Amino acid sequence: MSEQQQVTKKSPTDFLNLILGQRVFVRLNSGIDYKGVLACLDGYMNIALEQTEEYVDGELRNRYGDAFIRGNNVLYISTA
Repeated sequence: MSEQQQVTKKSPTDFLNLILGQRVFVRLNSGIDYKGVLACLDGYMNIALEQTEEYVDGELRNRYGDAFIRGNNVLYISTA
């Protein structure tokens, strides 16, 4: 068996659990972006961020200590 065949498959849940406590980039359906530390999330993709920055059209608009983002607004999450 080659190395490629031995790679274990990971689910999106595995990825999200792996990045808890790390800086992430969250894009909303509206195009607004948030960067912050992923504090927690649930099965509905509701997200709690700490040290949050809000970007509109690539420009920093606001800084928040903590922010809660409702999951149905999330387009994607990636590591920052």
